[in-house]
Amino acid sequence: MAFLFALTPLVLAGLWSRIFKLSKPGPDKNAVYECGLESKGDAWIQFRADYYLYGIIFLIFDVETIFLFPFATAFLDLSFGAFLAMMVFLLLLVEGLVWAWRKGVLTWK
Repeated sequence: MAFLFALTPLVLAGLWSRIFKLSKPGPDKNAVYECGLESKGDAWIQFRADYYLYGIIFLIFDVETIFLFPFATAFLDLSFGAFLAMMVFLLLLVEGLVWAWRKGVLTWK
């Protein structure tokens, strides 16, 4: 039953796409574009890895600080164990920030 439960939506979606798809190939439909504009130049542009690392670190700290909001709203109603768990979480965040700072990830060159 579990196998059928997982495969049934996939089979139905495949049948639906084969029956109702519009197949109208043409030069406009087959053209390579991005954001509605035709691409110009070479697609293999190398970017510095620092940009990606900076973006990933920003996302990590941005998402993890969202976890602090429920803790802050229920701060007075929490036990000491919950407080201790949040302090360990903050310690790990600060440790990651110090690591990134020492590695020089947060400085632009």
